[in-house]
Amino acid sequence: MQEIGPIGADAVHVCVDMQDLFAGDTVWRTPTIPEIAPNILRLAEHRPERTVFTRFTTPERPEDATGHWRAYYRRWRGVTGAEMDPAMLDVIEPFRRLIPPARVADKPTYSAFESPAFCAMLDEMGCGAAICTGVETDVCVLATVMSAMDRGYRVILVSDACHGSDPASHEAAMTRIYRRFEDQIEIGTTDETIAAWR
Repeated sequence: MQEIGPIGADAVHVCVDMQDLFAGDTVWRTPTIPEIAPNILRLAEHRPERTVFTRFTTPERPEDATGHWRAYYRRWRGVTGAEMDPAMLDVIEPFRRLIPPARVADKPTYSAFESPAFCAMLDEMGCGAAICTGVETDVCVLATVMSAMDRGYRVILVSDACHGSDPASHEAAMTRIYRRFEDQIEIGTTDETIAAWR
């Protein structure tokens, strides 16, 4: 696996789904968020103007979703707009105080790149490298990383700034899946990323 090389001015910190939806008392709670939040905050504070927070958004009702997402939300009806406080979609504290200059992009799917607004932000910011953090390592972070690779972005995954609700699945993603892409993914710690991103 590649070590992190110097990170240039074209990098954007893509923080995936650090929301009350996953940090709060919901069926999608990710209990490891308190462990990674301080590292994500350090990265976001390092370059807030180069940070984009994504928000996973849910439909009002399962019937409002497209295709097989309808069946998915029939199972997870409790996180739909009709049954959940919409404030649960907000980015968690203390990240909110960084917005602006940090930006927010909503996405209705796992990969941030399925959001035209997110893609437009990266284009406007002249992004050539995506520094990825957030939750979950094996779901939305994975989907976003894979899309970034497919689109030719340089991808940097911050190992101590992402996690998930299933520790075994997180570990498998970190030690097996991501490491299969050694020519396209650089993995490093928060300290290493900040040191390389000057």
